[in-house]
Amino acid sequence: MAKKPGQIRAILLDRKGSGREIGWPEVESWHPRQGLLWLHFDNTDEDAVDWIRDYSGLQSVVAEALLAKEIRPRTLAVDDGLFLALCGIDPKHKSRRESRVSICLWVEENRVISNGKRRLLAEEDLISRLHSGCGPRGSAALVVFLADLLVLRMGDRVDDFEEKVDELEDQLLDRAVKGMGTNLVQFRKRTIALRRYLCLQREVLTRMQQESAPWFDDGSHTLLADINERLQRHIDDIDTVRERAAIAQEELLNRTSDELNSRMYVLSVVAAVFLPLSFLTGLFGINVGGIPWAQSQQGFLAFCILLVIAVTGQIAFFYWRKWL
Repeated sequence: MAKKPGQIRAILLDRKGSGREIGWPEVESWHPRQGLLWLHFDNTDEDAVDWIRDYSGLQSVVAEALLAKEIRPRTLAVDDGLFLALCGIDPKHKSRRESRVSICLWVEENRVISNGKRRLLAEEDLISRLHSGCGPRGSAALVVFLADLLVLRMGDRVDDFEEKVDELEDQLLDRAVKGMGTNLVQFRKRTIALRRYLCLQREVLTRMQQESAPWFDDGSHTLLADINERLQRHIDDIDTVRERAAIAQEELLNRTSDELNSRMYVLSVVAAVFLPLSFLTGLFGINVGGIPWAQSQQGFLAFCILLVIAVTGQIAFFYWRKWL
């Protein structure tokens, strides 16, 4: 007899849109006539790992796929069952890595086994619908419901990204550019990571549409096509966000370059003005005989007038060449 896994959630669906949580004794005595059984495990629980490997009746390739540490969205058809690895978003975590939550599912006509490290909000939404009698009526519908809720949550994250890029553009217009370069780089990295997972999710949903499991009905295929289309719109939106972030970064670089060029221009003008003055003061400052006005009482005044004339001539020359 298998030891009861410590972290497990067992739900029995009546195939009429409702479901209830059951205990481990009912799980052990379950029969397909009673309804669709959904078992969700925590893959950090050693007893759950042992049960999936030794007592679930799954093929070894499926069991190892369910227990994989590194999970990327993918799908695998084995006999009449379907393995799915899906990715969701946890809004409680804003960092790029912690916000992604993966869930693996093995789906049969009468049983669904899922496994994940952290519980998805989409799971809670699905269970809430089952308690209210508005949930899925079969294994295919359960998968479609879950995929729909995952895409819905991803849409919320895409909306967050759109608001963030709006905020960055406003900062750029207000010239509040301090630290903005780092923020833009981090933001673009997050959008790239999100887009990659959205594309992988789209590939999984597309592959699901192509699978020919006998329990996957035409209505579920149609709903999957609608979900996939919505996911594609999210990808298009995140592409737009990436382009806007790239344009904002280019504008920031151009503005920084213009400010640097302006400052260098001012310094160049100042250097050009003082270059002949420095030459004249150096020339008249040498300690040899024959320096003009060396013995004259008006020599300093005459030399200052000479410097003013030189500066005035330079400025006039700069204006004539349209350098100022």
